[in-house]
Amino acid sequence: MMLHYSIALIIAGSLCLASPISLTKRATASSGNFNVISIGVNGFPATFDPSGIPAINKTINMMYIGTKISHGGYDIVNVQEDFDYHATLYQYDNHRFRTATSGGVPVGSGLNTLSNYSWIDFSRIDWYFCGGACVAKQGFTFMRMRIEEGVYIDMINLDTNAWTDPADQMARRWNIEQVSDFINVNSVGNAVIVCGNTHLRYTSSRDNIRVLTAQNGLTDAWVQAIGGKAPAAGADPMICPEGVPLDINCEDEHNVLYRGSHFIDLTSLGFYYDTPIFLSQEGSVLTSQNPIRVEFAWSFKSELRQSDLYGGAHGTWFNDLPLVPSAPKLASIVLRGANRLDGFTLTLTSGRTFTHGGSGGTAYILDLASDEYIKTVKLCWNKHINGHTRIFYAKATTNKSKMIQVGQWSPHCATSVAPSGYGVVGTYGQDGQEIDQLGFIYAPQ
Repeated sequence: MMLHYSIALIIAGSLCLASPISLTKRATASSGNFNVISIGVNGFPATFDPSGIPAINKTINMMYIGTKISHGGYDIVNVQEDFDYHATLYQYDNHRFRTATSGGVPVGSGLNTLSNYSWIDFSRIDWYFCGGACVAKQGFTFMRMRIEEGVYIDMINLDTNAWTDPADQMARRWNIEQVSDFINVNSVGNAVIVCGNTHLRYTSSRDNIRVLTAQNGLTDAWVQAIGGKAPAAGADPMICPEGVPLDINCEDEHNVLYRGSHFIDLTSLGFYYDTPIFLSQEGSVLTSQNPIRVEFAWSFKSELRQSDLYGGAHGTWFNDLPLVPSAPKLASIVLRGANRLDGFTLTLTSGRTFTHGGSGGTAYILDLASDEYIKTVKLCWNKHINGHTRIFYAKATTNKSKMIQVGQWSPHCATSVAPSGYGVVGTYGQDGQEIDQLGFIYAPQ
């Protein structure tokens, strides 16, 4: 492969489909607060509901739930059991960002998110094993919730097998193992929040809720709120009473678990059963379980900063953040490509290298002087012939106006600008034989 050194590189091929360039502004907020509620809305059709609630009453109940969600000051709402009365829920809710329904029973999962924050990389994942719960297409949803520019939290909303036969108990344990494995592959280096109906209890020796804390580094917000020590497996159950709990010292089968990252600290400020909010006019509980609300605070953990992510949710997730050394500085950058950005390599002055993508195309290198750093990166992305969105063009420019570029322009472009005095020292995103998605990690220079 030919390696080209260039200060102002003219890329091979025509630069076509030029479009207005979006210049990314840096966020000013370095910390903030938000809340998350996880709530089972009991949206099964009346014919599936063992409580015998008539369809008209279920519609009215969902109207109340939607109204209370809308006016309750909730930033992120993860709902489960949102099946046949989904339209009513959304009719009475006013959150700006909402997932599209996956359908009623039996084709849908009943999982949806209503949020004041946008997200990327949304997907629905079916359980590998469902046991008796196969009457509905249950599983979990995944999204990267954008709290601020460059500040993403991987959000998982789940609903496991609720039945009690031995095969169902085994399926439920496999459900949790599946989520744990998914986090280990797709959330490397990322903050994570897991919400939903786990149908698990710490006091049950049959259940494996501890997998998420032991294998994924998550903290259970309820455990933290009751003193930081989980009840012992095999201990007497701490089942919440019917109706409104007196306090949070009873154990519900809803959970909210979380972790921060090398980039942000994520802290639970409070755990609440919001059951008193979700009552009918007659005082009956509208939800299938106690709605769980957690108040969160986030803040930058170090001087490192990140750009937004650009491109498509394809390929394999990567994140250089955990491997970025202290006081990092970029020594050189290699871009490889022809019609698209095939791959790239960043080499730090410490000797650490970060290589992502494939080896196709022509490689170009830019060496940086001791007082030089990459200040801006322009990216363009478009649909590949296979329907996947990929990065088609990349141009990096230093504080001394040197640049390196490769690929072809496309209709969708943005330019990421490092904070004042910062430069690129790493990346995160998704790749395969080419680069599907890309964002940048910055450090003071």
